Amino acid sequence: MSRPDVAGIFLRWALGRSLCFRGYWMVTSLYLVVVADLSAFQLVFLGTAMELTVLVSEIPTGVMADTISRKWSIVISHGVMGIGMLTTGLVTSFGLLVAAQMLWGFGWTFSSGADVAWVTDELDDARRIDRVLTVRARWQQYGAAAGMLGFGLLSWATSLATSIVVAGVGMIGLGAYVVVRFTEHAFEPIREDRWRESVSIFRRGIALARNDREIMLVFGATVLVNSGAEAFDRLWPKRLVDLGFPEEPDPIVWFTALGLLTLAVGALALRIVEARIDGVGVARRMYAVVCFVGASGLIVLAHAPNDIAGMMGVLLVGGVAWTVIRSVSVIWVNRRATSDVRATVQSFLGQVESTGEIVGGLALGILAQASSITVALTCSAALVATAGLLVTRSTAGRAPVRDPVVVDG
Repeated sequence: MSRPDVAGIFLRWALGRSLCFRGYWMVTSLYLVVVADLSAFQLVFLGTAMELTVLVSEIPTGVMADTISRKWSIVISHGVMGIGMLTTGLVTSFGLLVAAQMLWGFGWTFSSGADVAWVTDELDDARRIDRVLTVRARWQQYGAAAGMLGFGLLSWATSLATSIVVAGVGMIGLGAYVVVRFTEHAFEPIREDRWRESVSIFRRGIALARNDREIMLVFGATVLVNSGAEAFDRLWPKRLVDLGFPEEPDPIVWFTALGLLTLAVGALALRIVEARIDGVGVARRMYAVVCFVGASGLIVLAHAPNDIAGMMGVLLVGGVAWTVIRSVSVIWVNRRATSDVRATVQSFLGQVESTGEIVGGLALGILAQASSITVALTCSAALVATAGLLVTRSTAGRAPVRDPVVVDG
């Protein structure tokens, strides 16, 4: 029996998930502003509530993936995320929108870490995995472009709400692809004393992360980056609308065009990363550079005199910075993790991201409401630049790649 094309199966799945999610989120970003009419504080609070859910859920769902099944964790993820997505398109009240976003966040944690752990172990090729994960990020850009174009056209032809519901149904359907195509030959589930083994996996993951200086460096920088990222992710559509974003033709057409251009810039940036990511110290240098690019983009967006300048800021932040930072941090941590706790350690990264988004998002949301979006985005730029300085000045990522610390549970 021939070996399945693990990399190809994984990349096609990543493309499909990105298509559904990015199309959904582009439409939802506009829906929350022009249909639900949420304030700046409500927009940021929506993200904070979702990230609180992620923070609480990341560890148990990550341990579940390392204990029971990476494949079935991903299947559950699709079902729960899809329900949260389609619910968003059916409601407009703030309370119900918060609940829908929290449900989406809960579903996300089932695949956060499980997907990287699955492909790393099933591929079983240490020389290829970094490139596969980088190519995954690029394929996600392709999927996002298709999703933005497809769901943008669907929104224009029908309504924003209809597109959101269709995206949710598509996400649920993609779970069936995982059931049929994902294998699990390289993973041995724990069948006895699951509670004790789960605790042991959690403790080993904690010990590995705590004793690995590179992982701790990534975690520290991630808190700062995501503290600034949440304000951008929630406020840039409102900032562009306030700057006089064109209303003819329909705003969704302009948002779609900007989204596609952002993805093209991101795909180009990922091409550069893909060609160099194997080099010693490259992850640290790239992380620092794109932090400074992101901080520059946030400053441009915050102080833009018009919508054109604002869109240039969005391209720098959304197209280059966020795309590359996330890809490099996942690869960097994955290099350091061992197979038995891989999903758990990746979940730690997800939890650190959520911590930054909760703390920074809530503080910057209050700041945006009390002062202005400009002030909030300027503070976001300072946080991201600080993360770049931390990575630049640290010696943790300068040493040649070594085997991660393995601590017996």
